[in-house]
Amino acid sequence: MLRLIVLVLLLANGAYFAWAQGLLSAWGVAPLQQSEPQRLAQQIRPEAVRVLLPDEVRRLEAAAAAPKPAECLLAGPLEEAQVGPLRASLAAWPAGSWALEPTVEAARWIVYMGKYPTVEAVNKKKAELRYLGVSFQALVNPALELGLSLGGFPTEEQANEHLAVLSERGVRTARVVVERPEVRGQLLRFPAVDDALRPRIDELRIALAGKPLRTCR
Repeated sequence: MLRLIVLVLLLANGAYFAWAQGLLSAWGVAPLQQSEPQRLAQQIRPEAVRVLLPDEVRRLEAAAAAPKPAECLLAGPLEEAQVGPLRASLAAWPAGSWALEPTVEAARWIVYMGKYPTVEAVNKKKAELRYLGVSFQALVNPALELGLSLGGFPTEEQANEHLAVLSERGVRTARVVVERPEVRGQLLRFPAVDDALRPRIDELRIALAGKPLRTCR
């Protein structure tokens, strides 16, 4: 009888060991998996995680709460048709927080090659220019695509002088064209946009009609 009890205990221990090690999983018998390796795989540089000291926490909180310095922003040139709706949108802004100024955006002339019928033709011309050691750049005016700019200039005279130099280097089919005509309009300026005004900038997106706000120079 004692031998039978010992044999039963040995079999029970063996069965438990096999179950605990997952050796019986093929028969659908296995312990519940507690680990989550997928979470470990999702961690990003866990070695960089550290506990901050109270003084560090206070410094970071103070830096986040500190007001950002005011910045000067501007947009334009704006066409006259845009100015009326823009004034209406700015009517509730504090006095002196904005101004509209007349502005002139000068014309831009380029030495141009094109238009080409296909992208393959453009790439072939690029290869020829590289062989000649002539640099080129992307076009700003989509109406001139498919084509290449060999340099942009503020005056037609300067563009023609550059064209003459390129002709001596073997460039034969380039010509001078206006990439961007002179534009007259209004420039919108915010001299000091602070934390109180920043949330209100988004209210002007529609009135600006796609004209981006940029930092004053």
